[in-house]
Amino acid sequence: MKILALDTSTELCSAALWLDGELLVREELAGQRHSELILSMVQGLLVEAGADLKSLDGIAFGEGPGSFTGLRIGCGVAQGLAFGADLQVAGVCTLLAMAEASGATRVISCLDARMGEVYHAVYEKNCNDWRICSAPGLSAAQDAPDLAGEQWTGCGNGFAAYGEALRARYAGQIESVMPAILPHAADIARLGAAQFLRGQGRDAADAAPLYIRNKVALKTSER
Repeated sequence: MKILALDTSTELCSAALWLDGELLVREELAGQRHSELILSMVQGLLVEAGADLKSLDGIAFGEGPGSFTGLRIGCGVAQGLAFGADLQVAGVCTLLAMAEASGATRVISCLDARMGEVYHAVYEKNCNDWRICSAPGLSAAQDAPDLAGEQWTGCGNGFAAYGEALRARYAGQIESVMPAILPHAADIARLGAAQFLRGQGRDAADAAPLYIRNKVALKTSER
């Protein structure tokens, strides 16, 4: 199976090509330059692999949550490439991709949502399958959902931005923290390939970002 994956949901812009379990990867801290970088990354991967879009089995993308603009770019690029090559797409939750990147089996994923809040989700891995213990949501760090049990791993830049509040919220339950983890196309490729193998690919027209939040900035009166 050959899967192209991309993620533009945070400041890290990445693309990956899954070739029957082997990965080719491109990544760059993009700032606001995702739209300038992502297509050249894709082209570079295809050239390196000696492949073209029509030889692929599908395209996976980080559907969110994350930056509003970044999510629109990622979804739009995935749709456009898929339409042109008559491929299906698979949207992968960025918080799940972070859990996959952690290498842990009990994971609290927290992504900095700005405005004093975090995007969060909780996952537990059984063999190769992830179970959702707490669905993706948005809250202040101190109001993150209750969690059962101990020996959890916290991951994501939500722990870098609001580590004190999150550690207090889950006092005695978190075993380790990986604050540097961000959504990455390599993990989206792995999870997307699994979706395609299960027959869960979607028509390109059905691709959509997972926003969770409806507003992008605080009003002056809210600051």
